[in-house]
Amino acid sequence: MNELVIATRNRGKLKEIQALLDGVVGTVRCAADFPEFPETVEDGATFRENALKKAREAMLFTGLAALADDSGLVVDVLDGRPGVYSARFAGEGAGDSANNRRLLEELVEFPAAQRQAAFVCVLAFVTPAGDEQVFTGRVGGVILTEERGADGFGYDPLFLVDGFDRTMAELSLREKNSISHRGQALRGFRAFLGACRT
Repeated sequence: MNELVIATRNRGKLKEIQALLDGVVGTVRCAADFPEFPETVEDGATFRENALKKAREAMLFTGLAALADDSGLVVDVLDGRPGVYSARFAGEGAGDSANNRRLLEELVEFPAAQRQAAFVCVLAFVTPAGDEQVFTGRVGGVILTEERGADGFGYDPLFLVDGFDRTMAELSLREKNSISHRGQALRGFRAFLGACRT
């Protein structure tokens, strides 16, 4: 594929996606590359609905094939919250620090054994020809009582990854991409592009 627009302004997310699509997509662009790129209202009830909506709007605005994800943290004892509200858990415009504080406040009464969680990613690919594909990924873990690690973004410093003694923010980008929810979904997308070329 020659050119693809990623419907995000999040440079951390873009960096992860570019690393995983290296060699299969010629030019990867993002929302910040287009003046007046519209902000999608993420009012879907599921990650899938939001991802498809963002990808469709990005494709219509740019005229390019578009890739969008909706991803977030689901915590078992919080009945799946923050879920689709992960980026704005502490309110509209809240940053990572505020969202992490809110999560810790909501979990303060729960011991480590009850802090199971998962990062979930749904990736939607939409083309100007009307083709739509969806890819998913999920990685389990436990929410810690304090942040650890300087890499990553969002809830990464609080998320102790299943099978590791480190948080998502303590993993190298290569390690993170090999196991993350977004990495899983992107490998599915990469395999799909590879199959389209054969």
